[in-house]
Amino acid sequence: MVMYKVALIPGDGIGKEVIPEAVRVLKQTNLNFDFSFAEIGYDVWKKTGQSVTEDTLEEIKKNQAILFGATTTPNGIKNYKSAILTLRKSLDLYANIRPIKSYQIKGIRNDIDLIIVRENTEGLYSEIEFGDNNSVYTIRVITKTASERIAKVAFNIANTRRKKVTIVTKTNILRKSCGLFRDTCLNIQKEYPDIETNEMYIDTTALNIIIKPEYFDVILTTNLFGDILSDEAAGLIGGLGVTPSANIGEKYALFEPVHGSAPDIAGKGIANPMAAILSAVMMLQYFQEKKYADKIENAINIVLKEAKYLTPDLGGNNTTKDFTDAVISSLDF
Repeated sequence: MVMYKVALIPGDGIGKEVIPEAVRVLKQTNLNFDFSFAEIGYDVWKKTGQSVTEDTLEEIKKNQAILFGATTTPNGIKNYKSAILTLRKSLDLYANIRPIKSYQIKGIRNDIDLIIVRENTEGLYSEIEFGDNNSVYTIRVITKTASERIAKVAFNIANTRRKKVTIVTKTNILRKSCGLFRDTCLNIQKEYPDIETNEMYIDTTALNIIIKPEYFDVILTTNLFGDILSDEAAGLIGGLGVTPSANIGEKYALFEPVHGSAPDIAGKGIANPMAAILSAVMMLQYFQEKKYADKIENAINIVLKEAKYLTPDLGGNNTTKDFTDAVISSLDF
C-alpha cells in the first residue's frame, strides 16, 4: 500500500488547534500516512531569529506534502520575514488555488462554485522594498515564465469544470506589469481553444464577486489581487473558517486553511476546524484519493446541515473538538 509522507506544521495561534483535528479525520481512513512535525512561524522567530530555519526547511523537503495551520506576521517588526512566504518561495509553490464553494450552512447561497487561481511567488509579495523615512518603494515583479505556468494551471482546472476563465488585472493603470501578465495569459489561452476566456479589472471583479458570483468559474490573477479577492469571496460561503487552499509546485504541495492565526480566540478551543479539514481534503485530491476526499466532504455537509455541533463563527456554541467528533461520526468509509 502507498505511504504518503506528510509534514504537519501547526504554526501559530489556532493553527495548533485545527491541524490536529484535520489529522484525526485523516486517521479515520485506511490510508497509510507517515506524519512528521515541524515548527515554523512567529513563535520560532522569537526563539531563533528566523521564522523558518534552514534545518527545518530541509526536513520539510523530505515530504511529499505539507499540511499547514497558520502563522502570525507581527506588525511593526521590520526584520521579520513571513514564514508562509518563505515556504512558498523556497519550495517554489507557484500556484495558489482557493475554491469558493457553497456548503450546507444556514443563510448561505447554495449555488456558489468558483476557484481563484493566484500566482504565488512574485507580484507585490516579492518582498523587494527600499527607501528612507520620507519615501518607500515596493517593486512589483511580473515575469513571463511565472505568468505562463500559472495560466496553464488555471486553464487546466477550467478544462475539468465549466470551461471558463476570467483573467483579472488592472491594465488600464498598471500597463506594463499587468500588461505582461494579461498578454502572456491570452497567449497561453490559444492552447485551449475550447475555454471561454474573459477579462475583467480587479475593481469590477471585486464588485461582481458579490453581486453575481455565478458568473465566475475560474479566476486567474496575480498575487495580491488573488489574495484580496479570495478573502472577499470567503464571505459569501461562511467566512475564512470554512475556506481551504492549496499551494502547488512541481515537487511539493502545501495545504492550508485561508484563515490566519486568530490570536483573539487562540487557546479557547472554539476555532472552526472546517477549513483545515477541507485543506486535508484537497491534499487527498492531490494524492488522487478521491473516494476518501468525497466522503469527508460529504460528512462535513451532514454536520453543517444538522447544525447541532457548530462553532461560534457558524452561529453555534460548540468546541473545535465537538465539530470534528461530529464529522468523524458522520463518515461512511
